[in-house]
Amino acid sequence: MNKRDVAEIRKRLNYQKNTITCLRGCYVSAKGEVISEFNHSLHAFPREEAEKYLALFKKVLSGEIGQSLLPIDFTPEQVMDGVEHALLTEMKNSELGNENSVRLFYEKVITSVHMEENYLILLLHDGYDVPFKNQNDEVDHEQSYEVFRYILCAVCPVKLSKPALTYVHEDGEFHSKEAEWVVSAPEMGFLFPAFENRSCNIYGALTYTRDAGDNHEDFASAVMGASVCPPAREQKENFTQVLEEALEGECSLDVIQSVQDVVRARMEEVKNDKEAPPLTLTREDVGDALRQVGVSEEKIDAFHDKYEETFGERAHISAVNMLSPKQFEVRTPDVVIKVNPDRSELVTTRVIDGFSYILIRADEGVEVNGVNVKIARQEDVQ
Repeated sequence: MNKRDVAEIRKRLNYQKNTITCLRGCYVSAKGEVISEFNHSLHAFPREEAEKYLALFKKVLSGEIGQSLLPIDFTPEQVMDGVEHALLTEMKNSELGNENSVRLFYEKVITSVHMEENYLILLLHDGYDVPFKNQNDEVDHEQSYEVFRYILCAVCPVKLSKPALTYVHEDGEFHSKEAEWVVSAPEMGFLFPAFENRSCNIYGALTYTRDAGDNHEDFASAVMGASVCPPAREQKENFTQVLEEALEGECSLDVIQSVQDVVRARMEEVKNDKEAPPLTLTREDVGDALRQVGVSEEKIDAFHDKYEETFGERAHISAVNMLSPKQFEVRTPDVVIKVNPDRSELVTTRVIDGFSYILIRADEGVEVNGVNVKIARQEDVQ
């Protein structure tokens, strides 16, 4: 799925625009015991409550693809004979009306999710009559491609709020409010099936994680029978380690600056094209970038070997997980320097009298703890 696909389904989660036929929930204790269940039409709730439920589901379709949103690819065998795929398909086709299927799904979630607090499993079913779009991207609501039927799942921690003083309008005074159980933003969730090129793709799904360092592998395996790509944070750490170990002495500030510039340039090319798939890079792509900035062929070959050993020869890594396109940070044990990525050329390194220095060009607008300071030029000192 690309950005436009995700945005189109996310727009469905509007109180006035959706055709959500069913919203179900299962409240589970930290020990894995079912506390309660509910099954209602979305419009059976007061509008204020319904919009709060929709806000939770919107979170499951938020974030960057490759970081918070992780694609799932099902094999032909899983689609034909996979137990998990069959269960999700039955839930979708029955519009969450098959009690046995929904309860079996709850059991799979409960066995795979381990939280320190209670949590809420939320499910909704929707049928989206996909409107026709012509070559000029104009929508014709009188015609449609198909009805895209899908289910969304959100797993939300339920946390105990703190007691507090609250204002009671009737009394015009503040009174004590007891602690209450409050539903928090989802920790994980998924969309099934995938919505690609404005159509259903039963060979795909999209999972969500709130924490870029946790891909919730157990959850994806239990409910989908499929593996999910490594967490974004792990991919970035592994890629950084591969660069450091392969380049060794050639892993200079200039090289990292230049590689980041190449990656950012590639990302800018697809940034405004919402129909483009998320940008991924191979070891050859990075190798070419290293070659452009003058890294020796020996070190590039070492990078290829370590990349293959870590990720696999044909592995594609999301560009946003390779380097940080939105920041340029230089860190030492005692100093952290953050620079606008568009102005990374302001930072350079130099060896002076045998000591290594990081130099930052500072022409104007220099502040120290919020105080504007002036840097005396050498001619002013003399």
